[in-house]
Amino acid sequence: MTSPILQPLVALVLWSFVMWAWLYATRLPKVIGNQAATNPNKTRAEFDQMIPPHVRWKADNYNNLMEQPTLFYAIALTLAIAGEGFGLNLALAWLYVALRVVHSLVQATVNVIVLRWAIFMAASIVLLVLAVRPAFTVFA
Repeated sequence: MTSPILQPLVALVLWSFVMWAWLYATRLPKVIGNQAATNPNKTRAEFDQMIPPHVRWKADNYNNLMEQPTLFYAIALTLAIAGEGFGLNLALAWLYVALRVVHSLVQATVNVIVLRWAIFMAASIVLLVLAVRPAFTVFA
């Protein structure tokens, strides 16, 4: 039998692939035909200057999904292994995933920094609570 907390974990992985597809769907048309964009002697900053900001936002968000959520994956797996992947922990996990999806949508569309930061901080606090909870089980 699998732990229910694996559901939000897999959902966030799948969401990361949605952002991956979105970034390529918007970026590739801008890169194809732009010889300078494929020049290996150009820096990332020079490449970024050739891509409109609203296109870069998707890639920036995809990169964000490869950062902090790795902690979520570790905590969710820890909770699953410890047999604690239900109840409040499961609710917190789904809340974290929902906040990350909203964060992605804000960053990829309007990119209002203050709003994006507030969502990120809310998700970070949820993740912190989710990380502290198994500490009592693991270190007990």
